[in-house]
Amino acid sequence: MKYEWKLWLRLGVTVFLLYLAIHYWGAVSRGALLVLRTSAPLLLGAVMAYAVNILMSIYERVYWPQSTQPAVVKTRRPVCLLLAYASLVGILVLLIRMILPELVQCVGLLIQEVTPLLSRLSELLNQSVDLNQILASSGVVLTDGSVDWKEVITSAVNWLIAGLGGVMGSVVSLFSTVISTLFTAVVSLIFSIYLLVGKERLQRQCDRVLRTYMRPSWYSRLVYFLETLNSCFHRFIVGQCTEAVILGLLCIAGMMLLRFPYATMVGTLIGFTALIPVAGAYIGAGVGAFMIFTVSPIQALLFLLFIVILQQLEGNLIYPKVVGSSIGLPGIWVLAAVTIGGGLMGIFGMLLAVPLTAACYQILRADVARRNPAPPQDTQPSP
Repeated sequence: MKYEWKLWLRLGVTVFLLYLAIHYWGAVSRGALLVLRTSAPLLLGAVMAYAVNILMSIYERVYWPQSTQPAVVKTRRPVCLLLAYASLVGILVLLIRMILPELVQCVGLLIQEVTPLLSRLSELLNQSVDLNQILASSGVVLTDGSVDWKEVITSAVNWLIAGLGGVMGSVVSLFSTVISTLFTAVVSLIFSIYLLVGKERLQRQCDRVLRTYMRPSWYSRLVYFLETLNSCFHRFIVGQCTEAVILGLLCIAGMMLLRFPYATMVGTLIGFTALIPVAGAYIGAGVGAFMIFTVSPIQALLFLLFIVILQQLEGNLIYPKVVGSSIGLPGIWVLAAVTIGGGLMGIFGMLLAVPLTAACYQILRADVARRNPAPPQDTQPSP
């Protein structure tokens, strides 16, 4: 009787809270967005810590893992943490050095091509042609045969003054956005360092809280779900990064062999965008084709053909071996996850949806196998 009373009380409280959430949905959504916006630096720091932890764990497995000397034990975590962040900064600097010079060259080429066109337009505008004749040839007839240039200039000056006010407002807004972004980045970096330094202690504290306030059955299910989720995310990140590096190097080597322009930059860009599952490499290929088109349209078409062949090689050989087998998710579900995740949250949704879907797929498959085990195969030969 006592347990039934508690059950009905919990049910009543749940229904009441659900009614409040539905009735005051506007206030609830605004409060949730406010909480999410204020905690964004901490959430970003947690994401950074999870990604850096993968690299830091690799260094810790190399940094004399069997040694029990106090100096090695005390310096293992700080040294490996510093090496992990230094590696990420080095990769970022390398990418910038590979992309920036050729990007500047491409922009210079575009400016060089556009400048003659602008000069030609300027010459046409400066020709001594009567404006009324041009308008008349276009079917526009002025009433008095003349233009009030004073009024036109006054309107243009007023428009420029209003535009300057808008520009100043945009500059102030841009400056505010830059300061806010820097603050968020610094706070996120500091928070990620705190998480990585004390990750074992934080894990023990969370485990103790969960054991205290959760039933054993719920606790075991939650731990199983979190372990599966962590395994899927870890394998997806490692596999996707490995696949992106392989694809980028193959693209650079192929473009250099075929003597395409901007080989280093386009290959690096395709490798970077390949971090987005399924559609990422095509995004980089579109940008690369446009850049090569500024040099030679024929080479741009050949480059697209080269990318199609490379994508077939990558999709049939590299991706199934490196990423597909690591996350254990069939290709149709990868495509569905990328489509739905991209529609809901853009590029971040694409990156997040695949490991989440892989985790749910593994949990569902294990539960189905437990509830409905497959019958044993008959290995005896038929008569």
